[in-house]
Amino acid sequence: MMGDDRGSVTAEVLLLTTLLIVLALFAVAAGRLVTARLEVNNASHQAARAASIARTPAAAESAARKATEMALGAERVTCADRRVSIGLASFRPGGTVTVSVTCTVKLSDVALVRLPGSSALTASFSAPIDYWRSN
Repeated sequence: MMGDDRGSVTAEVLLLTTLLIVLALFAVAAGRLVTARLEVNNASHQAARAASIARTPAAAESAARKATEMALGAERVTCADRRVSIGLASFRPGGTVTVSVTCTVKLSDVALVRLPGSSALTASFSAPIDYWRSN
């Protein structure tokens, strides 16, 4: 009767190891998305703040794009596609500047896991323009 159970532990360990590897890969993918979401939020905050300090709409747009590049240019996040939308319609003292940042994060390179090829993460932030500032 002992001969019937031979190899069952090996099969169980193999199945458990496979499950643990898949679980670890899901954790890597989730970590990548969480990190990217935090960085995109941070980039939108920095860009809106940089634009709100600028004196002209052209300077505000340039400052917002530069701040976004600096925030997302770090090694932590790789955007397959990056879009920046800058709302300058109320660019005047007492108005606001709204910046939306979209970053497409690739997930297809996480091996063995059937995830969508990429995920688009978007964050928006509005910063007030000081009412009492001088031009």
